[in-house]
Amino acid sequence: MASREAQGKYRPLGWYSRGYHPHLDERGLVQSVSFRLADSVPQHLLRRWRAEQEQEEGVQDNVKAARLARLISRFEDAGYGACHLGKPSIAVVVQDAFLHGDGDRYRLIEWCVMPNHVHVLLEPVRCPLADIVRMWKSSTARRANRILGRSGTFWMRDYYDRYIRDTRHFEAVRRYIRLNPVNAGLCREPAEWPWSSAHLRRQ
Repeated sequence: MASREAQGKYRPLGWYSRGYHPHLDERGLVQSVSFRLADSVPQHLLRRWRAEQEQEEGVQDNVKAARLARLISRFEDAGYGACHLGKPSIAVVVQDAFLHGDGDRYRLIEWCVMPNHVHVLLEPVRCPLADIVRMWKSSTARRANRILGRSGTFWMRDYYDRYIRDTRHFEAVRRYIRLNPVNAGLCREPAEWPWSSAHLRRQ
């Protein structure tokens, strides 16, 4: 756990936007985060969905973002795209990035690396959520591209996050992350999926 002095350097951002999605950064908030590979959803669909959302008047940005996230989630477990995260050499890079800052910059609660997207439940401790996700995405993109012998965009722009409202919400998100590989037909029990908190903390 970070010292009080280190925690004091963390200045919460409150509500802010890094592009399309609104985010809430406050000290002590547990956050559910999802982000995806750049090719996990067909680009023509993304463009159409975003255009439709932007044309809606009188609808709050967070409502628009939630709707877009639901549309995108239809492709999460369908295995669209190259599914680079399904390769063990790439999945371990992403999982190691999550584990690297645990207990320092954030408290890592649950995670799951799926073939074309990831889910993480965490509590930022020493820096804003935006900085944490940026570090994850930039470091893993460089390493993954090098391993794969490719170049170009690895992750989809931005990410989707929701702060945890209460204990009921916390348990629902935790259960969703643990069961994601099972529900996608990748394994029979959560602990069988190697790139997850359920597997690493199974003992």
